[in-house]
Amino acid sequence: MTRIRAEYLPVPVVSLDAELEREFESRLAECSTLAFRVAFSVLRHREDAEDVAQDALVRAHRSFHKLRHRDRFQAWLVRTTWRLALDHRRGEQRRLVRQFDHVCASTTPDDTAETRERAGHLWEAIDALPEKLRLALVLSGIVGHDIAEVARLLRLPEGTVKSRLFHARREIQERLQWIR
Repeated sequence: MTRIRAEYLPVPVVSLDAELEREFESRLAECSTLAFRVAFSVLRHREDAEDVAQDALVRAHRSFHKLRHRDRFQAWLVRTTWRLALDHRRGEQRRLVRQFDHVCASTTPDDTAETRERAGHLWEAIDALPEKLRLALVLSGIVGHDIAEVARLLRLPEGTVKSRLFHARREIQERLQWIR
């Protein structure tokens, strides 16, 4: 069976005009690490997050020409990455609890173990939050967006975002009150 090679086709398989390609690249430059951060906030495993982020960016590139409101690209990328990360996590038969690898070199082994234990408890508390609270908390507290940006990304009023952040923080505080 003879395979047809893409370079011999009369029309390119994927074609975006140069202006659209430049617009995509500029929007991608604005949020180059956003997809990874969102995926990492769900999966907490670097390699998995990189895979999901790459998949989200490939989908973004393929679908960019179909996007009606290109000024909402960042919000679309966040939602797409979030869904892909959740799908990835659901697809695993069992989920290992992963902890932060980055601990200051100056800490003692006891401090390191305590730090990792606290981080593990924190991530368990974040994982236990309802999805809508967890997403607002991750975008605000971990990715670093302000309230207005989170509201824009999630297409919610700022008051709703503030409320979700309040409830998320209160639930985490209640779950971790025994740690002092």
